[in-house]
Amino acid sequence: MPEPLQHAGPSVALSGVTKTYPGGTVAVDDVSVAIAGGSFVALVGSSGSGKSTLLKTINRLIDTTGGSIAIDGAEVTAGDPFRLRRRIGYVFQNVGLFPHMTVAENVAIGLRLEGARDTRDRVADLLALVDLPAAFAGRMPDALSGGQRQRVGVARALATEPGLLLMDEPFGALDPVTRDQLGGAIRQLHDRLGLTTIMVTHDMAEALILADRVLVMEEGRIVADAAPKALLAGAGGPAAQALVAVPREQARRLAGLAAS
Repeated sequence: MPEPLQHAGPSVALSGVTKTYPGGTVAVDDVSVAIAGGSFVALVGSSGSGKSTLLKTINRLIDTTGGSIAIDGAEVTAGDPFRLRRRIGYVFQNVGLFPHMTVAENVAIGLRLEGARDTRDRVADLLALVDLPAAFAGRMPDALSGGQRQRVGVARALATEPGLLLMDEPFGALDPVTRDQLGGAIRQLHDRLGLTTIMVTHDMAEALILADRVLVMEEGRIVADAAPKALLAGAGGPAAQALVAVPREQARRLAGLAAS
């Protein structure tokens, strides 16, 4: 098994980040936020609030139209975007495994791009890290369940030992039980490896349970920035409390059913 990292992941600083599309649509509007190394941050908000766009500006899948982004003080625009992305783990909802490649080949693709030849031991370590049997290395993606495919996606994202992990609705296509199990596994990996993790989710309960800090977006801006306990206590303003109200009301209804 890979040894835990002895240092926290990198800091991420966004200053005045803006993304405007042709025609004038503003997806991200002058966002400034500092994320400490080693923290687990959730980005939440309604559909169209700009959370996924903001996430993708960090690894330059989307280029900004204004502002700057730095990882551990180094501007993300200072070098080649492809090399930048190899230093950042990225997990997204639809996984994106190559269907014609085995699990091992999918996991090792970043290592191959870095010039590694014999990746068998590293792939075995990574599969163990995400609680998949070593025998899965030879399977094709279509032979896996949705949760297993997402675990392979996480292993691939961690293959090059990035300190920063970005996740865009990583559990959205999974059933509730698998989603909860994988969320807990990701949080454990974050703690064990000393990562900086930024996760986009539309599920406020998920954000409150997994993250250290929750950023709420509305119309391209961050309108709330608080710890889960503070949000549950009423902090964050109307937009945040509208999102917190959903799991709170669900919990109330479940309690009512149990008592009836």
